[in-house]
Amino acid sequence: MNEAELAKFPSYTFGQAFTTLKCQASQYLPWMEKKFKSNGGYLERRKVSNVWDLHGTYDVVVNCSGLGSKDLFDDQSIYPVKGQVLEVQAPWVKHFIRDGDGSTYIYPGISYVTLGGTRQKGDWSCLPNAQASEGIFQRCCHLEPSLSGASVIQEKAGLRPTRSALRIEKDILNKNGQKLPIIHNYGHGGGGFSIHWGTAKTATKLLQKLILSVHDVYAKSKL
Repeated sequence: MNEAELAKFPSYTFGQAFTTLKCQASQYLPWMEKKFKSNGGYLERRKVSNVWDLHGTYDVVVNCSGLGSKDLFDDQSIYPVKGQVLEVQAPWVKHFIRDGDGSTYIYPGISYVTLGGTRQKGDWSCLPNAQASEGIFQRCCHLEPSLSGASVIQEKAGLRPTRSALRIEKDILNKNGQKLPIIHNYGHGGGGFSIHWGTAKTATKLLQKLILSVHDVYAKSKL
């Protein structure tokens, strides 16, 4: 980000500012999309039930489908971990707080404070649970008593694509003597916003090497 863009975020320490980005993906992700498009990228929304349907249209496929890899690539090791948070109006909270194992946390953002959370392994529901929300609020108030006066803006729940180890690697699909190169980059669990820059760079390096090899094979086949 440039200085003007960074100015939109609170002047916390590095850890606090980084957490702010994590809390408010609603602002961060559109910025990323804008940067992607300004560098010549374009977006196409479509349903892909069989990754081989992409063969012949694209030289290389980068797989960031998360939980979708369970069906698309028959990865039975990936599973959901449901996470639930509360967004509250508490502008007086200026520092993030996190307990020992990270199960309870308070992350101040640009326009609201995020309170969390839950880790429900194997739960595919994306609907917030009222009992879980009450537990989150009580635990966070125990860490920061002033939150008892905060008003809840909304409840949010989502699924973390989790596996025993993050998958970043090259793969080649073969069918009827034809090949479809794949770069996998998924399985970040609850750490996606913490490590996405690093994993994206690693995946990009793999992609660059793969593109060179694909183009080299293609050029030789034309000789």
